[in-house]
Amino acid sequence: MFKHLSDLRDLVARAASPKKLVLAVSQDSFSLNALHEAYHAGLIIPILVGDREETFHIIREKEYDFEGVEFIDEANPEKCVEIAVRKVNSGEANILMKGKVPTPVLLKGVLNKEWGLRSGSLLSHLAYFEVPTYHKLIAVADVAMNIAPSLKDKIAIIENSVKYLNDLGIQKPKVAVLGAIEMVNESMQATTDAALLSKMNQRDQIKNCLIDGPLAFDNAVSFESAHHKNIKSEVAGDTDLLLMPDIEVGNVLYKSLVFFAKAKVASVILGASAPIVLTSRSDSEESKFNSILLAALAK
Repeated sequence: MFKHLSDLRDLVARAASPKKLVLAVSQDSFSLNALHEAYHAGLIIPILVGDREETFHIIREKEYDFEGVEFIDEANPEKCVEIAVRKVNSGEANILMKGKVPTPVLLKGVLNKEWGLRSGSLLSHLAYFEVPTYHKLIAVADVAMNIAPSLKDKIAIIENSVKYLNDLGIQKPKVAVLGAIEMVNESMQATTDAALLSKMNQRDQIKNCLIDGPLAFDNAVSFESAHHKNIKSEVAGDTDLLLMPDIEVGNVLYKSLVFFAKAKVASVILGASAPIVLTSRSDSEESKFNSILLAALAK
C-alpha cells in the first residue's frame, strides 16, 4: 500500500535502466524543470524536441544542465509532435510528454493512423492523489479525456486504470463507482451504470479488481460515513480507485483536492501503446515531476 507519491520515486529508481522520455515542444519552463530534476536523479533520459532559441533561453535563464541530451530543433508545433510521437512509435523513446503545445494538437498526433500510438483501447486519464486526510494513495479516473463516458467507456476506463494499479503491485484494487446516492435510481444513469459494473465484476467480466457502486463520495472514502449509513462493502472507506460519472464531476473533484485539500497529484494518459504525460497548465512543477514518475512505471 502506497501512502506517498515519493514511494513511486523509489520504485522508478530500482528499475534496471531509466526509460527515455521525449518532450514535444520543449520550450516550456515547468516541464523542463521537472525533466531536469528527473534526469539528474537518474530516473529518465530526456529527448527534447522544440524551438532551439526559445528552449535554450529557458535553459540558460534557469541554469539547467542538459549537456549530452538529444535535442531536435523544430519551430513548428505540429512537426514537433510528429517527431516526438514517431520516436515513441519506433521504440526510440518509451514515454511521450506534452510541452508547450495545445492538447488537441498532441492528441491528433497520438491518434494518427500511420505513425501514432493507437492500441485499439480507449484513451483515458488517471490521476493519482496523495491526500493528507486519506490513509493511502487514491486514483481518480477520468477527469480529462472522456466527457460523458458510456457504460462501454467506463469498462475501458476501469480496465486501463486497474491494469496500471496491478502493474504497481496492487493486486486487487478496490474500485468505487460514484453516484449522488447509494441506491439504484433509474432516473440517474450513473447509479444504474454503477450497479451493472459491480455485477459484471462479480461475474468476472471485469477482472483483477473489486468493484462496488453506486457509492456517494463520502461513503467511498470514509469508513465512518459508510458505517453511519449502514453500508456493508469491502470497498467503502478503503477505495483505491474512484470512477467518475462524467468529466465535470471529475474536474471539480481534481481541482478541489489540489487547491482546497492541498493534495499532491500525478497524472498519466493510459490506453495508448505508450504512456503519455499530459498535465494541466495550472499543475505545479512538482505535479509534472510526479507525473513523469507515474508514466515511467507504466508497463
